[in-house]
Amino acid sequence: MGPIALTVPLVQVETVMLASVRFAAFFVLAPPFSHRAIPAQVKVALSLGLALAVSPRIEPLADDSTPAFVAALVAQALVGAALGFGVLMVFSALQSAGGFIDIFGGFQVSSGYDPLGMTSGAVFQRFYQLLALVLLFASDGYLVVLGGLVRTFDALPVDAILDPGAVAENLAGGVGQLFLAALQIAGPMVVVLFLADVGLGLLTRVAPALNAFALGFPLKVLLTLIMSGFAVVGLPHVVEALTGRSVADLMGVLP
Repeated sequence: MGPIALTVPLVQVETVMLASVRFAAFFVLAPPFSHRAIPAQVKVALSLGLALAVSPRIEPLADDSTPAFVAALVAQALVGAALGFGVLMVFSALQSAGGFIDIFGGFQVSSGYDPLGMTSGAVFQRFYQLLALVLLFASDGYLVVLGGLVRTFDALPVDAILDPGAVAENLAGGVGQLFLAALQIAGPMVVVLFLADVGLGLLTRVAPALNAFALGFPLKVLLTLIMSGFAVVGLPHVVEALTGRSVADLMGVLP
């Protein structure tokens, strides 16, 4: 029995490679795929698998020359990185909210190094980040994000160029939305902790010998832990809203 000859069209191979580059650049930055707990081999395999799945709906390059293919590869890497960074900014709101809680709740003194995230953060900052990742997988939010990424191939083919003006405008608006969302998530707890500081200050003025600020640290820790128990209940709805926001930002970058 002779060897089996398998012929693959070069155009199809180029299309899969271009799509996989966009997926890979997106996975490097966008949560939950950007987390270091997910091995690089898994990201590469997922990029190739998704590229094979979407390749039938992608139009091949009009110019099949080598310079045009290399330029398209670079363009797809930039497109994927821009889309992934937009999603990263949206979900960074939860991590920023945790940072606000750490500062006002007194947990900032316990800041430590996170080997998975390769960052330094306090208790609630890391807790909110990991909880957001868990909720993204548990609620199938990652599938919504992937669906939005797949739809970008319809609006922005592999031979198209991303509009820098649209990217800059979307990212500038995303920074403002990041701080606004972080304040909305952590706002109630921050207000309560601020009022606790005000109450302790007034108590110190009334009874200086009581040294109310010596009780301030354990009191604020207790208030933070109690209120965080109520806040966690609403986090699934927050992650759902952020997922919808990230998909809207994905489509907002496109022309």
